[in-house]
Amino acid sequence: MKTMVMYDKIGEGYNTTRKADPYIAGRILALLAPEKDKTYLDIGCGTGNYTIKLAQSGVNFIGIDPSAVMLGEAKNKSNLVNWMYGHAENLPLPADSIDGAMAIFTVHHWANLDKGFAEVARVLKNGGQFVIFTFTPEQKKGYWFNHFFPGIMQRSLEKALTQQTVLNAGNKAGLTVIQTEKYFVRHDLEDMFGYCGKHNPEIYFDPSIRKGMYMFSALKDADEEQNGLRKLRESIDSGEFEKIKQQYENDEGDYLFMVLKKL
Repeated sequence: MKTMVMYDKIGEGYNTTRKADPYIAGRILALLAPEKDKTYLDIGCGTGNYTIKLAQSGVNFIGIDPSAVMLGEAKNKSNLVNWMYGHAENLPLPADSIDGAMAIFTVHHWANLDKGFAEVARVLKNGGQFVIFTFTPEQKKGYWFNHFFPGIMQRSLEKALTQQTVLNAGNKAGLTVIQTEKYFVRHDLEDMFGYCGKHNPEIYFDPSIRKGMYMFSALKDADEEQNGLRKLRESIDSGEFEKIKQQYENDEGDYLFMVLKKL
C-alpha cells in the first residue's frame, strides 16, 4: 500500500521526465515478438509510456496498474490501449486470454512474487512469453551512485531481485526463463530512470528528474540526498568524479531483460 501511495505521488508530473526510450522499447518489442492479431498485457504500466509506444506499432495492448493517478495520466495520453485497474497478484482477466506480457521496472514492487508469477501464468496462453526489464543486486552494486548515496542504494538493494529468485518464482508458476540480456545505460538514453545519469551526473541536480525516480522519491533521507548531491558536485568540480566512476566499471550490465515462456 505504501508503494502505491508513493506512485500516486510520483504520478503527478511523471511524464515530464519519464518517457519510452526508443532503444529499450525496440528491445522489448523484439523480445516479446508480438503478432498484430493477438493481445498483450503490460503489468504495472504506470502512465503507459512503453505500453503506448508498443501499441503504436499496431499491437493490441491491455495496460494494468494499481495506481489510479498513473492510470489517469495514461488514459489522458492515449486511447490505443485498454487501461485497467489491478494488481499483479490478482489480474482482472480470464485464464488463457493473453498472448504475451511485459513488466517494466515493476516486479520488485510486487507484494507477493509467487502469486504475481502464478497470475501471469494463469492469464498467458501456452507458448506465451513474458518480458521483464529489471535490475539485480549485483548490478546495483556496480553503480557509482553507491559512493555518494550509500543509504539510498542500500535500501534499493533490499528491493532488488536476483536472477535466481525470478527463476524460482517462474518455475513454480510453470514459466521457464528462455533468454536474458544485459542492458548498459547508453549516452542517448531518453527515459530518466534511476541510473540514467551514469554518463552524465549533472542530471541528478535537476529536482524534477529526481522526483520521477522511485529511489529519490521513496527511498531517500532528505539530509542524505543533499549531502550526496553536495559531494557529487564537489567531485565533479574537482575532477575526482571520473576516477570514482572508473572504480565502478564492470561487465554485469546496469539493468536486465529476462524472457520467460509458458510451455
